[in-house]
Amino acid sequence: MKKANSLKTAKFSFTVLLMALLLQSCGSVPFTGRRQLQLVSNQEVIALSLQQYQEFMRSAPLERGTADAEMVNRIGSRIANAVETFYKNNGYESELENYAWEFNLVKDNSVNAFAMPGGKLVIFTGLLPITQSEGALAVVIGHEIAHVIAQHSNERISQQMALQYGGAIAGGLLGDSQAMQQLGNTVFGLGAQYGVMMPYARKQEYEADEIGLIVMAMAGYNPQIAVPFWTRMAESSDGAQVPEFLSTHPTDSKRIANIEKIMPSVMQYYKGIGVQNVTTAPIKTKAAVPVETDKAKTSEKWTF
Repeated sequence: MKKANSLKTAKFSFTVLLMALLLQSCGSVPFTGRRQLQLVSNQEVIALSLQQYQEFMRSAPLERGTADAEMVNRIGSRIANAVETFYKNNGYESELENYAWEFNLVKDNSVNAFAMPGGKLVIFTGLLPITQSEGALAVVIGHEIAHVIAQHSNERISQQMALQYGGAIAGGLLGDSQAMQQLGNTVFGLGAQYGVMMPYARKQEYEADEIGLIVMAMAGYNPQIAVPFWTRMAESSDGAQVPEFLSTHPTDSKRIANIEKIMPSVMQYYKGIGVQNVTTAPIKTKAAVPVETDKAKTSEKWTF
């Protein structure tokens, strides 16, 4: 009986310890205010992702010096500048040390784009026939920048740690470089499948839509162009789109419906060409991100 009671006491103490650790490891997403699990530092996540990014870039067929390549860099720079101005005006200037922005156009027919922690973005040329304009491409780049500033990769790694290792987190996993590298390979597995990372959860996708529209509006791009763009994306599907219940990404119809829902609040940030309204405090619209249960991961046509 004493042994059983001791075991129960140990389990209870461990649970309390783990809960305390998780509570201390929560961060807050800019603009939405959503609380998120962050068991690792930004520096650790950036280091994990940078190796994969550099490996990808060594063999990636970059497009340089063309009008399209210049457009990608122009859009990215404008939106990144709006984010940095907002951070400086709202007391988040220390966050800027985490970003070293790069915007690349890669020659590939895939309808795809991805972003890595620290501000490394890649757009595939196969996306351009669907975006069709600078404003629509700003929807995609804003969305990818949103994943970066919302630290969704940090959140994914932290969730993987909690799921795979549980109590080992409290036992020093954060200092285990081999375990961290394995987690990094899982989340940033660019080498395993060309240009495709593990998909974000649906709530993170909705959140990136919302934040992306806000930051593109701050940079002077009209966020209302998002609905026609996503409509074209839906129409470009070959009919083999994975059902949402098998996917972590929202369906096109739900994504468009959510964008239409949040558009009135997003439009307050749009004042025309140039960086605008970047002194406004972060809005908190948790209700705008639909709460859904993530299902099993499967292959998808797009990762952004």
